[in-house]
Amino acid sequence: MKTSYAIGIDIGGSGLKCGVVDSNGTLLYHFIFPIDQTYSQGEVIALIVAAIRKCAAQAPGMISGVGIGFPGIVQNNVIIGGGDNLPDFKDVDLGAQISASTHLEVIVDNDVNMMALGELRYGAAAGCSDVVFLTVGTGIGGSLIINGEPYGGYQNRGGELGHLTINHGGKSCACGGTGCLEAYASVSALISRYAELHEAEVSDEFNGKLIVSNYLAGEPHALKAMQEHLDYLSTGIAGLVNIFSPQKIVIGGGISEAGSFYIEEITHRVRQKAIPVCAADMVVVAAALGNRAGLLGCTALFTN
Repeated sequence: MKTSYAIGIDIGGSGLKCGVVDSNGTLLYHFIFPIDQTYSQGEVIALIVAAIRKCAAQAPGMISGVGIGFPGIVQNNVIIGGGDNLPDFKDVDLGAQISASTHLEVIVDNDVNMMALGELRYGAAAGCSDVVFLTVGTGIGGSLIINGEPYGGYQNRGGELGHLTINHGGKSCACGGTGCLEAYASVSALISRYAELHEAEVSDEFNGKLIVSNYLAGEPHALKAMQEHLDYLSTGIAGLVNIFSPQKIVIGGGISEAGSFYIEEITHRVRQKAIPVCAADMVVVAAALGNRAGLLGCTALFTN
């Protein structure tokens, strides 16, 4: 079979991850363009075009298309609303603009959806048809794969799994709601809780790695904060299992690499809380692709 090549652009909080991927899922060439919150819409688009041209110059063959993972709500290649670091993007037909500048076919989707596609095609969810993907970090992002296809609800405006309500009238969330899974089970929430137990302000002194290390060492505040984190996260996951009965729950983000205990503890708690028949075929796994997931997912639709 003839090898095909595609370009992936994974837009994150601080940079554009850019790369060329072949049909075997091999990342042949990649680099990062840094961005910051002061960049205008036009400057970001110019960077994307420059990144695509730089990648195209390194590709060993013709490019079949460009996939772009964008933080925010995306409908039919149009950015309905950008993430917190890209507020200038509202009702922007990014796909058409990039295609017009590069003369390549372009597909734009939410960045977490692209990560999920990467794990489905090349990573921890390979061979599955029904998957719930969660990335646990500063916030909680989510994506659904149903019958082998990404599912984002009507007009692709759903899939906000981090904003599942787990505590009615609870803590305020960045989305404007209260009681969201993200407000209780994100790494940011874990750090805030740990600092609170220490009767201290959140600072650079506190981070996820420190808490995990202290948890494994048996430090009481770390044990309490981590147990609460695991309970909250597993509560949200159990609800998703009851609704979707997935084959796999794939958990990404740096904390998913904390050690085997993390996935084991979540699995145990989810099985206690979920309806047994819904969880009968469920396996909880850590994401396998790390920071390559987004790039590989961005190109997956062009390298089949």
